[in-house]
Amino acid sequence: MTSSVLVAPSLLSADPLRLAEELSDVEQKGADWHHVDVMDGHFVPNLTYGPPLVRALKKFSKIPLDVHIMVSNPEDVAFDYVDAGADVLSFHIEAATHGHRLVSALKARGVKAGVAINPGTAIESLWPLLPEVDLVLIMSVNPGFGGQKFITDASSRVNAVDERLKILGRRSEVRIEVDGGINEETGAAVVKAGADVLVAGSYIYNTQDRENRITSLKEIR
Repeated sequence: MTSSVLVAPSLLSADPLRLAEELSDVEQKGADWHHVDVMDGHFVPNLTYGPPLVRALKKFSKIPLDVHIMVSNPEDVAFDYVDAGADVLSFHIEAATHGHRLVSALKARGVKAGVAINPGTAIESLWPLLPEVDLVLIMSVNPGFGGQKFITDASSRVNAVDERLKILGRRSEVRIEVDGGINEETGAAVVKAGADVLVAGSYIYNTQDRENRITSLKEIR
């Protein structure tokens, strides 16, 4: 992918009592997408956002909603989030029973279909879906909580997906997103490996200088 790096601040690190202000602030500071982490307390050990919140965000947001469903039953709930306004919808390869069918159904609804993968899952499990998806989301932490330390093996996993997409002739069509422990240093490592969307939570939201933090990621080459 030859386009510049996109930055998707993670809502998980925003002030939950000031979400409208928080979203508006990062939009003004240069964010490209809002990353919305949906957790079910089953597939991952935490509970977060349901479709009503995504619907409210959609009415307010001026940039795309990048919804990442960390749930054990993605086929059952994915379209609740599509109906609520997700522009990008990523589900986990570990949880989907019929991944191809879900990707096709998402694309038929006009949303970008993404597949996510946990650090402990063999990267090759993604290969059957790479001819179809619009985005690959590589977790660089074990999902469930914000503020975790980056797992360095993520860079080699990004590179493996990057190379596989080149073999398939799809590198210009598919974005590679990385989520977990992203800052300027780790962001540079994964961008060098092939990533072009960076999800950052605490690195952006837990600072007064959000514009500089977002710019520092967008300018990585």
